[in-house]
Amino acid sequence: METDDASPITSGVEGLDYILRGGYAKYRSHLIEGRPGSGKTTLGLQFLINGAQNGERCLYITLSESKRELLSVANRHGMSLDGVDILELVPPELSLDPSQRQTLVHSSDLELGETVQSALDEIGRLKPDRVVFDSLSEIRLLSQGSLRYRRQVLALKSFFLLNDATVLLLDDLTAEFDDLNLHSISHGVIRMEQLSPVYGGERRRLRVIKMRGVEIRGGYHDFVIRPGGVSVFPRLVAGEHDEGKQGPPALSGTSLDNLLGGGLSRGTSTLLIGPSGVGKSTIASTFCHAALLSGETVLVLLFDETKRIFLARAAGLGLDLEPFIKSDMLLLEKVEPAELSPGELSSRIQAAVDHSNARLVVIDSLTGYLNAMSEEQHLVLQMHEILTYLNQKGVVTILLLANHGLLGQMVAPVDMTYLCDSVMLLRFFENDGRLRRAISVVKKRVGAHEDTIREFKISPAGLAVGEPLEQFRGILTGVPSYQGKQGDLLKDKSS
Repeated sequence: METDDASPITSGVEGLDYILRGGYAKYRSHLIEGRPGSGKTTLGLQFLINGAQNGERCLYITLSESKRELLSVANRHGMSLDGVDILELVPPELSLDPSQRQTLVHSSDLELGETVQSALDEIGRLKPDRVVFDSLSEIRLLSQGSLRYRRQVLALKSFFLLNDATVLLLDDLTAEFDDLNLHSISHGVIRMEQLSPVYGGERRRLRVIKMRGVEIRGGYHDFVIRPGGVSVFPRLVAGEHDEGKQGPPALSGTSLDNLLGGGLSRGTSTLLIGPSGVGKSTIASTFCHAALLSGETVLVLLFDETKRIFLARAAGLGLDLEPFIKSDMLLLEKVEPAELSPGELSSRIQAAVDHSNARLVVIDSLTGYLNAMSEEQHLVLQMHEILTYLNQKGVVTILLLANHGLLGQMVAPVDMTYLCDSVMLLRFFENDGRLRRAISVVKKRVGAHEDTIREFKISPAGLAVGEPLEQFRGILTGVPSYQGKQGDLLKDKSS
């Protein structure tokens, strides 16, 4: 027996290789199942193309699509099928290449044994290293019975094993019920699913049901099909990643640093919570600008506003962020929450930290992302893994969360306070006929912080933070009132 028997070989999809701990098992048969349109054909093509690029002999056996259709699919993805042999078991009239007609067999006009024998003869002639068999539903129809169907698939599996071929058997699950008989005879089973939410783009996910002898990364993993093929986003498990470097606290360059007891500690997350328009994004922008000036890379994920508005608002505060975008220090990404899966969000954050060395991550805001999630609990669990991963990497994370409502008593749409290391509470308050803003730190796990309430002001000169104000009432109820001296409040330049 060869030493590399059942050793992992790449699937041609980086994320799937990570889930499978290296890839498919060599010289084994794997079942890829999913409803029509879930991405099985594309996954199979990527497997064969990767093998052809490595100098292996690859064969695609199709009982449901013609060679012309497969070439069209590959062309739309920018793939080349050079080095991949295609055997069609479809009517000759569907082929536009007369020279290929001697290899064409109409499966519906043959007995099951003859159809399978045509495929086996081609395999015996080519001796391929990798094979994709598309699809088993045709064999199921010709078998006209579960017992004969199982025996035929077992025969195929034994033949592939004898010929040292690594095989993907595609099944489109068109039977009235899922046939679990194939699970027991397959070395590995991967199920691909396509979900259609009430609003927004479709969501795709896959699950590795089994892979013998491998400690797979279980659970559902999101994936997308875009030009270039299938991209898989493994579910983030923070404990599987090494710890990153720490460093000095992140500073804003304002009196906020005093309120926070010396800035935001590395490897911690901070939640800015308050009504819409109170200044959460402005505070986050101030920390971003200070980090960029110190030479650090910053990632900002925008859910609620466009890049243009974010940059224009920062410029209105005297924070010029444009040069940092051109130098790739500021990674500013606009996110469409209705089109983005949780796995892709985690993948974007992980890529920025691991590949671009981002040291500050801002998510603006969780409210927009929450509205796109089907269930609140999923958001909390996912954010727990993301924050744990970022904290472990020594990254400073700033999360923005808007309360329901603008004035009066307010309630957060989701409780994220227990996940975050620090919580900054922002509120509007009224004084002398004017609307003013107050900020306080209600929680900080790492280090000391002020327990005072300070007024802050947003102006073209930037963010100004006043001295601690004592005569406040109702700040935590959402209906704050200031009863102190007028002279303690921040002055307007005009007054």
